[in-house]
Amino acid sequence: MSDFSCEVVVIGAGVVGLAVARALAQAGREVVVLEAAASIGTGISSRNSEVIHAGIYYPPGSLKARLCVAGKQQLYHYCRERQIPHKNCGKLIVATQNEQIATLEAIKARAEASGVLDVGFLDKAQITAREPEVAGVAALFSPSTGIIDSHAFMASLLGDMVQAGGQICYNAPVQRGDITDAGILLQVGGAEPCAIRADYVVNAAGLYAIPLLQSLTGFPPQHIPLGYYAKGSYFMLQGKNPFRHLVYPVPVAAGLGVHATLDMGGQCRFGPDVEWVNNPEDYHVDPNRGTCFYAAVRAYWPGLPDNSLYPGYAGIRPKLQTPDGSAVDFMVQGQQTHQIPGLVNLLGIESPGLTAALALATQVKYALFSEDAVAGQGFEQRFG
Repeated sequence: MSDFSCEVVVIGAGVVGLAVARALAQAGREVVVLEAAASIGTGISSRNSEVIHAGIYYPPGSLKARLCVAGKQQLYHYCRERQIPHKNCGKLIVATQNEQIATLEAIKARAEASGVLDVGFLDKAQITAREPEVAGVAALFSPSTGIIDSHAFMASLLGDMVQAGGQICYNAPVQRGDITDAGILLQVGGAEPCAIRADYVVNAAGLYAIPLLQSLTGFPPQHIPLGYYAKGSYFMLQGKNPFRHLVYPVPVAAGLGVHATLDMGGQCRFGPDVEWVNNPEDYHVDPNRGTCFYAAVRAYWPGLPDNSLYPGYAGIRPKLQTPDGSAVDFMVQGQQTHQIPGLVNLLGIESPGLTAALALATQVKYALFSEDAVAGQGFEQRFG
C-alpha cells in the first residue's frame, strides 16, 4: 500500500466505528476505515450480551442515557427496515430480597427521568406468571429491551458504508501518529506499511483508543484519561432454556450482575461477571469461575441444575473508572476539549455502545462537521 491522503479516517471497525463510517460516507465524505484485525467486530462488539438496552440504568442527562434511548429507537427501526435478526423480548430486573426494592424504585425513577416511561413493577405473582422458574420478591419489567444478531448488524453497516463509497482496510493497525498543520499523519503497519494523512480522524479503537492517543505526537497529555479493563466471562447453559425474557439481578458495581440472556437461536447464557485485568486480550474463561456463577444465578433461579454450566466466552470492557470508583460516562472528545482540529476520540465506549451506535454516529458527525463543531451542543434538540 502506498502513502496517500484521505478526508476522513475512522480507526476501528467495531460496531461504533462502522456506524460512524457509514454515517459519514452517506453524508458524502471520503471515508477509509482502518482495522487492525482481519475482519470486522472482533473485539468488544462480538464479545458481549448482544442486548438492545432500554436506557434505564444511566444518570439522566448523561451521554449514555441520551444516546442509548435515541439509539434504541434507531436500532429497532434499522433492524426492521433491513431485516436484521432481532427480538423485542423484554427483560425482568429481579429483587430477591426486600432490601433491594428501594434500588428497583430508584432505577425506575432514573428511567423515567431519561424518557423511558414503559418500565413497570411486578409483584411476586406477576413474576411467576411471566417467568415460572424465577424467584423474586419484586421486579421491574422493561418491555423495550431486546436482543440482536450483532454480527448481522455490523455486516449491514459495512455494506451501507461501502455502497456509499467508503473503504475498509483490514490488517492495518495504526502504530502511531503526528498532529501537523496539514492534518493528522498516521503510520499504519501490517504487511504493507504506509502513511496516511487525514483531514479528520475518528478514534473508535475501543480497547486501544487510549493507547492510540498516547502514541499521537502533539496530542495534549492532560486530555488522555486513565483507562482500565474489566473482563467479563460468560457461561452457557447446557439443556433447555427456562426463560422467555432476559433476567437480570439488581445491578452491582462496574456491571449489571450475572444475568441471563438469550441468543437469536434461543440458547441461554449467563454473565458477565467482573474481573479487573491488565491485558486487553485476556479472553480465557477460567472454568473455576463457574462456582461463583452457580451461586449468583441461583439467587434468582433456584432450579439451576448442578453441572449444567460450561465455559462460553469472555469480553473486555474499556472503563474510565477505577475498580473501586463510580461509573463514568462515555467520552466523546472533540476539538472544543483538546483543541486539535478534525479529531474526535471515542473513549470508554462500553455498554450500551451497541445500542447507542447509530446515535453515537450522529453525534460524531455533528462534532466534526457542525458549524461550531462542539460535541454535545444542541444535543437535546437532536435527540429529544
